[in-house]
Amino acid sequence: MKQLILIAAILLASSIAKGQSLNNTKFDGYRGIWFELGQKYEYGDKYSGALGTYTAKHVPLAVYSKVADKTFFVYGGTKSEDERYLLCMIGEFDHKTGMVSKPTVVYDKLGVNDPHDNPTIMIDGDNHIQVFVSGRGRNRMGFKFRSKKPLNIDEFVQITEEEMTYPQPWNTKNGYLHLFTKYTGIRLLYFESSHDGVTWTEDQLLAAIPVNEGERSGHYQTSACFNGEKVGTFFNRHPDGNVDKRTDVYYIETSDLGQTWTDVQGNPLEIPLLKLENPARVIDYQSQGKNVYLKDMGFDSDGNPAFLYIRSNGHEPGPVSAPYEWCITRWAGKKWHTSVITESDHNYDMGSLYISEKDWKVVGPTAEGPQEWGVGGELEVWQSKSKGKKWRKQKSLTQNSEFSHAYVRRPLDYKAPFCFFWADGHSHELSKSQIYFGDFEGNIWRLPYEMEEDFEKPEKLR
Repeated sequence: MKQLILIAAILLASSIAKGQSLNNTKFDGYRGIWFELGQKYEYGDKYSGALGTYTAKHVPLAVYSKVADKTFFVYGGTKSEDERYLLCMIGEFDHKTGMVSKPTVVYDKLGVNDPHDNPTIMIDGDNHIQVFVSGRGRNRMGFKFRSKKPLNIDEFVQITEEEMTYPQPWNTKNGYLHLFTKYTGIRLLYFESSHDGVTWTEDQLLAAIPVNEGERSGHYQTSACFNGEKVGTFFNRHPDGNVDKRTDVYYIETSDLGQTWTDVQGNPLEIPLLKLENPARVIDYQSQGKNVYLKDMGFDSDGNPAFLYIRSNGHEPGPVSAPYEWCITRWAGKKWHTSVITESDHNYDMGSLYISEKDWKVVGPTAEGPQEWGVGGELEVWQSKSKGKKWRKQKSLTQNSEFSHAYVRRPLDYKAPFCFFWADGHSHELSKSQIYFGDFEGNIWRLPYEMEEDFEKPEKLR
């Protein structure tokens, strides 16, 4: 067996050296990609570290299938701990056996090291797994892939090649809606729809809101689907296209694959949104001098949206932009309410929001980590029993870690023990990055960095 594994490893290394694509190749372990932007300041890079489950605008990264009783998840992988080489990967966790498969390379980025190109995932109505690989403007195109067999990650077939970044695909009762971004020197929001998940409509502009006539604009968004009935999206605004001044909060939703869009009260909106003052605007943060870094969103049982984000005083890392406030802005039926959960030490600390009838929870790196003023930290669970009004720390998930834990993600229709997953790594220096998952009981597992068998048990850490 070991000899066969060695031969396979040699062949794999040979194909990489020759520049051959590793698409549809099984990989021998879960290795997250490490990345730095290269925008340096006194307290480090604007952001750098373990970004295998990056960005917040990539939604969703995992989905639980009741039919298969498996959680399928995608991430940005790499060849080894000392290389930055992006592989768009997919893995599966079998809830019956408690084992994970060897991951599959859905798309080999052939030397690209940027996790902005990370994938997202959707299971379609025929139980085929679709993977949306992000691009970056027209220099690096995006791709849609579909599994050759239902609920199987062994082989994927390319459906499209197109301009798209930050893919956010949703399977609704009416069909499929895909929200995404296009780069035209600035970041503008678009959407497309499909009734079969293969043939898609033309791209339609969703939002391009400037402050003054003739000024450039830009947006980031995060979205969610409520019971298959509607898709909502929260987004911010980039004054004059400057992402370092991202600010304000907007919200819109659709129940018919984008044929009509409304504000939170159901009032129709003219799309694309092109005016600063419009019914979709939730909060004017620009007048307060605040930056907004979106994280996650969800709905309560009545379909009321809630938005998780960090509010700060600027883009530069370190104390100059503090406080980094974790905020919830929620619709309470008649008006919007905002509350502060806690504070951390970086704009790119990333967590996920969980809303149930019993309580609301947030899981994220809200405690100071081993690398000060860097992306990530120690993981904590915060709880609200008042529908997001008041919060208290419920549990510490990690302590005394060597590396910072970053970008905690919520699987769609999650099932314990795979309630959230993330990666770790040094916040400021190139390092090994491993991938973990856990549950709300405080149990944590680490996925195998090296694998010999097709299916192996993750290592239980606590």
